[in-house]
Amino acid sequence: QVQLQESGPGLVKPSQTLSLTCTVSGASIRTETYFWNWLRQPPGKGLEWMGVISGSGSAWYSPSLKNRLSISRDTSKNQVTPQLLSVTPEDTAVYYCAEAKTFIMSSTTEGHYDEWGQGTQVTVSS
Repeated sequence: QVQLQESGPGLVKPSQTLSLTCTVSGASIRTETYFWNWLRQPPGKGLEWMGVISGSGSAWYSPSLKNRLSISRDTSKNQVTPQLLSVTPEDTAVYYCAEAKTFIMSSTTEGHYDEWGQGTQVTVSS
């Protein structure tokens, strides 16, 4: 079974870079049949799709975040590592990584995803 585990800093100050990690077990992140997505949920709001990286290493981003977001990977650690630049309090959210077998841009339908991490809370505050 594929298992995902997010980790993050918890608190980050405005203007700083938010670095997150999704550690994958049960499958190689290089497997071509997997897509590794990031989504987030601000307090009181719905899910927002952020971006995805494929097993081949190609990445796609939400238009609203593409200027600030990059998703990379560390294959030696089997980790997916997004970075979000210049954060503001509006970036406060629970951040999730999620695995899917197909590529659907901007999907916030939970049924599209086979596995989810538990989520990691990130609060942007000075």
